[in-house]
Amino acid sequence: MKKLLVIAFAMVLIFAFIGCKSMGGGGSLPSFGADMGAQSTPLGTVRVPYTSMVSYFGYVKPGAAADEERDGKKFFYLYVWIPAIAPEIGVRMVSPVKNLAKPTDKDYVSDLWAEGSKDMDNYFDTWVTFERALDIIMPEDIPSKIDGTKWVSYGSNDDSSELPAQPSGSKYNSVLRITSEVSNPLKALIRGLYRIGFTTYKVGEVQGTFVAQVGAPIDLPGVVVVKDKDKILDAINAKASK
Repeated sequence: MKKLLVIAFAMVLIFAFIGCKSMGGGGSLPSFGADMGAQSTPLGTVRVPYTSMVSYFGYVKPGAAADEERDGKKFFYLYVWIPAIAPEIGVRMVSPVKNLAKPTDKDYVSDLWAEGSKDMDNYFDTWVTFERALDIIMPEDIPSKIDGTKWVSYGSNDDSSELPAQPSGSKYNSVLRITSEVSNPLKALIRGLYRIGFTTYKVGEVQGTFVAQVGAPIDLPGVVVVKDKDKILDAINAKASK
């Protein structure tokens, strides 16, 4: 039994180290691992860190207008282009960011980030959804179809014990993992346009800094995350030209 515990602990340390190295940007966010290949140990679930990771650092100014009102809540969106079939996608969001993570030149960063990084008081109880645009599978489809497309939900998450607690002491940050269902066209993770919707679980304002991360257990070059839907195509083309 002691030997098993030692092995399990060593696995946790190794995967945590690999995960921190793969994240980039420094900070103290824990590694982000996949459901695929996850192992249950006496110390908890051990996950292999996602091979591919894209981060978006954002800021919602107090009083900012929401992208949409849904079910009485103010929703904001991040648009995600996924260029190939993926067996699994992980999404997580943390607010506030503070010293948990720092942007690198490989990350997507809001124009408001410099202003937001000075805001030490505001944050929100993250609640995230992940949705796919039903009829957008090619970049050139985006301008003409994005305003009229139907969005199909893959799931949502409110609270996760995996992430650091917020200043209140509550673990209200969010983690969502989706496994592709090849036999179900509405649940398969195919090439196309997706979006992360975020709001608060309870009635309240979405305000403060946040970092959203999208991970995959395979190498997935070409993933793009942007806030402005009118800039998606330019971002995809810019990524493809590198």
